[in-house]
Amino acid sequence: MTPGPHDPSDETDRIFELQEEVEQLKEAVTSHAVVDQAIGMMVALGRVTPDEGWVVLRDVSQRTNIKLRNVADLILIWGRDGEMPPEIRAELEAALDRHGPTQIPEAPSE
Repeated sequence: MTPGPHDPSDETDRIFELQEEVEQLKEAVTSHAVVDQAIGMMVALGRVTPDEGWVVLRDVSQRTNIKLRNVADLILIWGRDGEMPPEIRAELEAALDRHGPTQIPEAPSE
């Protein structure tokens, strides 16, 4: 027997697919928020622009072979607890040296 357009097994499969998609979207939103907060810390503490903060996070992620989301988590933990694995700290400092700090322009001369 060929399933019809309203076959209950098709609907159940579709519900499971949608539930999985919703979970993936929730994870993406959470991950994005964590990364944005870590970029904010780079802006405030590293004196870089938001774009440079993104580049710093990406650079640390690539050089340490740690997912960007996990690097961002480590930076947020560091902000709360003051603790960061030494290899991540060294790579973060090196990345900030490479990509910042942004210099504050001098005041215009009168």
